[in-house]
Amino acid sequence: MAKTIQEYKAKHDPLTIIASLEQQLREVNDQLGLESAIKDLLGTTVLDLDRIQAPAWTMTPLKGSAAPGVPTLFLSDLHWGERVDPKQIGGVNSFNLEIARKRLEHTVKTAIYLLKILSPKMEYPGIVVPLGGDMISGNIHDELAATNEINTMPTLLDLYDNLCRAIKLLADTFGKVFIPCVGGNHGRDTKKTWAKDRNYTSFDWLLYQFLARHFADDKRVTFYIPAGSDGLFRIFNTRYLLTHGDQFKAGDSIIGPIGPLFRGNQKKLARQTAVDQSYDVMICGHWHQYIHVERLIVNGSLKGYDEYAFQGNFGFEPPRQALWVTHPRFGINWRMPVLCEQPPEPVEKTSWVSAFAE
Repeated sequence: MAKTIQEYKAKHDPLTIIASLEQQLREVNDQLGLESAIKDLLGTTVLDLDRIQAPAWTMTPLKGSAAPGVPTLFLSDLHWGERVDPKQIGGVNSFNLEIARKRLEHTVKTAIYLLKILSPKMEYPGIVVPLGGDMISGNIHDELAATNEINTMPTLLDLYDNLCRAIKLLADTFGKVFIPCVGGNHGRDTKKTWAKDRNYTSFDWLLYQFLARHFADDKRVTFYIPAGSDGLFRIFNTRYLLTHGDQFKAGDSIIGPIGPLFRGNQKKLARQTAVDQSYDVMICGHWHQYIHVERLIVNGSLKGYDEYAFQGNFGFEPPRQALWVTHPRFGINWRMPVLCEQPPEPVEKTSWVSAFAE
């Protein structure tokens, strides 16, 4: 009993508590110092990228403008560096670096083409381009480490070059580009995804920092790279929450990811509402399946169908990325998913009836 009392007093001694708090403070300062050192090395400290500085054109509509709104091209799940062997999936898809470069270029140019159809005079104040993670394949599984076309570092550099060209084209076309960014799970350099320092152990975050540094002197391009796994931004009166989507677990053989996505969205909305940071639409990637419903947008992938999907008997989906327009009054008023490559010529499946028979 006396020993227990002594232990209690020692544990709750004010000097002991103060010493413990001082040690915790030193650890926090050390961590902040490491983070600052990384940003100093990258040259992004002065950019203040983890604090949202949304450009005015995403918040206030231009007076007298006939623009249909602000377009958003969602780029995620590029899986740059991965290889998909068509012989292992019935020939329905193929993927490598050469194909990835062509698909990214096709995606950006097709988005521009579609938006020009919608507004021939291109009366857009700018374009929002969320980067949603899983930008590279990474070596998170033994099979990826063994079959990726090139390793992580050269993959990152190759993607960096291609994204620089893509962002410049969008800036040249639309005048202004706002780029909110979150990391995925494939870019990590840890065995499992960390909750603490999730971004600082991710090559996605490093890629975003390099991109922000490249465009630091280009006033047309604005980056927002939050320190956590979610990013909140607003286009006019529509509030978006950007996340990767790997936090949502367990699908269903019939309804696929709909269950975990809807449950996850409700949990996030409850969390955000409790701290007066509610949102209207959650956008995420990860699932490689394009879904667009009232309060949820899920992106497709640049990679497309692969051996994992084939082995799991998942439904086929072509490589595609989400594109939509947010109007200052009506919210999301146009939805135009972009195919990442030219689709093959249609094959006639029935000959007994056709409304367009020659």
